[in-house]
Amino acid sequence: MQIMIDTREKQHAIKRILSEFEEQGVQSIASKLYVGDYMSLDNPRLIIDRKQNLQELCGNVCQQHERFRKELLKAIEAGIQLVILVEHGSGINSLEDVYFWKNPRKHEDRWKWENGKRVKYVVSAKAVDGNQLYRSLCTMRDRYNVKFAFCEKKDTGKEIIRILRDGL
Repeated sequence: MQIMIDTREKQHAIKRILSEFEEQGVQSIASKLYVGDYMSLDNPRLIIDRKQNLQELCGNVCQQHERFRKELLKAIEAGIQLVILVEHGSGINSLEDVYFWKNPRKHEDRWKWENGKRVKYVVSAKAVDGNQLYRSLCTMRDRYNVKFAFCEKKDTGKEIIRILRDGL
């Protein structure tokens, strides 16, 4: 199996993935991909877009919505099945689990000094929470035919190989 890796993937972030490819005898080739981050030369119509965690995905879906939507449309127009692989970790194994996710930006309490007193505040009370993100992802899945997969960082290389070999 030969996997093309988008040249915009940061080398320090994918060392473990490259090690897994090497261990399983998978060749990797760096090239700029039309969409996404990983594509098997055996099936160029199935592409994986890797996200570090739900916070990155949340940023793409919410703050960078229009750019993200355009990428999904590009995939549809090119006949590409796009799979978003989120390396979130334990507790998030399916799209349904996203519903219960607690966004650290919304739920993290911090302390600050105000008028000589220590006051507790929430980092960003307006941040998107799990159920809002879940609803957005379901809409994107239905509207743009994108699929979502989840794994722990230690398993990302294996998951990329599995998805590109067997489909989702």
